[in-house]
Amino acid sequence: MPNSSMRKVIARRLSESKATIPHFYVTMDIEIDALLKLRADLNARSPKDGPGAYKLSVNDLVIKATAATLRRFPSCNATWTEDAIIQYHDVDISVAVSIPEGLITPIVRSADKKGLAAISNEMKDLAARAKSGKLKPEEFQGGGFSISNMGMYGVSDFSAIINPPQAGILAVSAGLQKPVVKDGALAIATVMTCTLSVDHRVIDGALAAEFIQALKRTIEDPLSLLL
Repeated sequence: MPNSSMRKVIARRLSESKATIPHFYVTMDIEIDALLKLRADLNARSPKDGPGAYKLSVNDLVIKATAATLRRFPSCNATWTEDAIIQYHDVDISVAVSIPEGLITPIVRSADKKGLAAISNEMKDLAARAKSGKLKPEEFQGGGFSISNMGMYGVSDFSAIINPPQAGILAVSAGLQKPVVKDGALAIATVMTCTLSVDHRVIDGALAAEFIQALKRTIEDPLSLLL
């Protein structure tokens, strides 16, 4: 099977990423029961059809939470160059979408400034046009940080390869019911494992830990996303 142009680009970029970017990984378990409840409550408020209709996914809320956290941690919204670290003013989130030819990362631009319904509808449109090959170059080239979500496949844990020249990518796994200890007692919670892959040239260990800790707090207190 001859390699397509897209396959060649994917191979080149990922080989370059693993060979030249010093990756390290930070993983946390995040409880999402409150997020699931908020999602269900907001979806119940949506009109059934028309321009105001929406249907939020877990990924939509993760995009918003990640964007809000990046706004608080501009050092993670950055790129390495030999002369300087470039920090981006806008929070543009690249979201990995699987397509028949391979993988593409359409961008939700200024995601921290958009509401959940806007992010959801924009992401559905981008993903649909990605799969039909109708994205414009500016809709998938660029971005300051990536999210790769394989939760819909039931994946319990994975680490993602950084999307160069970005300095970070968040791998999002499935929300699974697990036993947890709360106040010394055993309980059941829906837990989602997230792994942050970062470029050590840009982001040091303490900063990566603080970022994913802040992201965990935001996802576990999802009402903050409505403020």
